[in-house]
Amino acid sequence: MPRTNLNDILIFMAVVDAGSFIGGGQAMGLSRSAAGKAVIRLEDRLGTRLLNRTTRRLSLTDEGRVFYQHGLEVLASVDEAEASVAGQSAAPRGVLRLTVPDAFGRLVVLPIVEKYLLAWPGIQAEVNFTDRKADILEEGFDLAIRIGTMPPASDTRLLSRVIAADRARLCASPSYLADRGEPRDIDDLAAHDCLVFSSRDQRQGWRFRGEGEAWVKAQGRSRLRLDSDEAIRDAAVAGLGIALLPDFLVAADLVAGRLRHVLPELETDDVKIVTLYPDKRLLEPRVRRFIDLMTKELGHQ
Repeated sequence: MPRTNLNDILIFMAVVDAGSFIGGGQAMGLSRSAAGKAVIRLEDRLGTRLLNRTTRRLSLTDEGRVFYQHGLEVLASVDEAEASVAGQSAAPRGVLRLTVPDAFGRLVVLPIVEKYLLAWPGIQAEVNFTDRKADILEEGFDLAIRIGTMPPASDTRLLSRVIAADRARLCASPSYLADRGEPRDIDDLAAHDCLVFSSRDQRQGWRFRGEGEAWVKAQGRSRLRLDSDEAIRDAAVAGLGIALLPDFLVAADLVAGRLRHVLPELETDDVKIVTLYPDKRLLEPRVRRFIDLMTKELGHQ
């Protein structure tokens, strides 16, 4: 039985990426009709429908979704093969799929993505903004950026790299401190409302460097728990409590006076910025180049 025409597979994937036969055809230098015929040939060869077609939109069938994922794996293998020959000089191409924390992603990562796209015209990017811990492999991401969390040592499917560190700051609004008083030490936090990050699979704990270089956990009350650092920042500005947040998120509010630094003499944990990516023999150029750019932009060697 003859093999499927690889070009038909590439056309099918271009149509899926573009969401239309017109867009997919243009991406491959073809007319809408030629792109449609290529997909029909592929479906005939496989004996199954890959796309549901309506007058308004296209959607993948279950079989089409499986075939598309296999196509991504084929393209990744091609990237690896090229990288093995071209080495570090290989120009990145294809679609870079990222999952990033919401606030950090929009404030810090998105400007880096903009520079990345300008530097490498052959790249497209899909960025998922969420504070949920996405399953990188199951959901098909090339790279995840996490704040303060590392993968379990038992998870050998993923590699991690610390690319930067940010300082965590304890802060509250002037109105909250005027109403409740300013804590004088760690023990005073027990009488205050602490705004804590909490989600289904993660709960933030506060700890500070105490006497003798030992770490001491704070025992503050937590009446309001949120699953978004940006929401915590907003709650702190609104006077709902004291928050422990990374500098990138609160620096402007501290300068503007919307927040005040609480117990500034306390030493807090650095907030590590970590990249996670699938453990492969060769890292695709599009992923390697983006990690290198992030490392350069965030100033961590």
